[in-house]
Amino acid sequence: MTTRATSPPRTWNSGGYDVRLLFPVLFLVGIGIVMVYSASSALALKKFGSSTFFLRRQGIFALLGLVALVVGRHIPYRWWRPMSYPVLGLALGLLVAVLATPLGHTAGGAARWLKVGGITLQPAEVARFAMVLYLAYSLSKKQERIHELGVGFLPHVVVLAIVALPILLQPDFGSVVIITLITGLMMFIAGVRLRYLLLSVAAAAPLGAYLLMGAEYRLKRLMSFLDPWQYQTTEGYQIIHSLMAFGTGGLWGAGIGKSLQKLFYLPEPHTDFIFSVVGEEFGLAGVMLVVGLYSVILWKGMGIARRCPEPFGALLAMGITVAIGLQAGINMGVALGLLPTKGLTLPFLSYGGTSLVMNMAEVGILMNIGAANTR
Repeated sequence: MTTRATSPPRTWNSGGYDVRLLFPVLFLVGIGIVMVYSASSALALKKFGSSTFFLRRQGIFALLGLVALVVGRHIPYRWWRPMSYPVLGLALGLLVAVLATPLGHTAGGAARWLKVGGITLQPAEVARFAMVLYLAYSLSKKQERIHELGVGFLPHVVVLAIVALPILLQPDFGSVVIITLITGLMMFIAGVRLRYLLLSVAAAAPLGAYLLMGAEYRLKRLMSFLDPWQYQTTEGYQIIHSLMAFGTGGLWGAGIGKSLQKLFYLPEPHTDFIFSVVGEEFGLAGVMLVVGLYSVILWKGMGIARRCPEPFGALLAMGITVAIGLQAGINMGVALGLLPTKGLTLPFLSYGGTSLVMNMAEVGILMNIGAANTR
């Protein structure tokens, strides 16, 4: 990977924090807290007897995420380099614990969480960051031989397979897709030969087809994606009600708290389909605002990566940016009926502690990389 060192740009800083990156992140978190309450109040009242159940928890998650962001901002990013293998090992241990210990927690037919007392952790979120960190370290270390098959390509594919297997067994096909795409993009950016990546896609296609055909629910999701109205009471139910939410919102929305689809029509309105509730309550204007905020984060992240003269920092910044951007893009694409249902949350907005804390910590690391190269 080649990086271009340029003169440091003029940045807006407040106490050492890049405001142009911090503002859209905190704005999205604030929107998320409001929308989690709006989307979940009826569900929370029915299940837990309190309309603020999810709101209170999301507020705590946001505070923890803010602490994680501050810590990530002040830990020199180079300190993460020797931590790549320990973090990867920790992530693998957590993934195995979900499947092999009584701490594994199942919900919605999938074992994706570890539950210890009142604390719930989703290891796939940790594994995503672990892969970004490992790839940044390994790919930067092998720059001189990155074009070799046995150096730049095969070792990283093997690690990907090791990480992806326990996630597939949960099953969590969406997280595997995200981690695989991150790996491919980071290898391409680092300079791995394109033909190796294309051949790997061709070789993996039969496995992908097998995984798709081998799980009836995945096949039904694909069929309902192609024609949701044919499956409107089964697999197409989610996307139909999601599209109805966007249609009802129109240009300016029905108004905050006035979504109808969240009232036990739209499944998981506070997690996977929170973007649909945003569309119904705030209309096209709210949708474009959210998309614009994510665009600013991606623009800032890619700018930080481009300006970093050190391969490890540049790859780490790009990996974090790609991870956030891919997950946001896929979630919004699913909600709009542009992609098959994946079961992924929307970064910074959806309810969920592990996702919010990890994403905010990663933004803190991004800020540290940017600050280290603007002094």
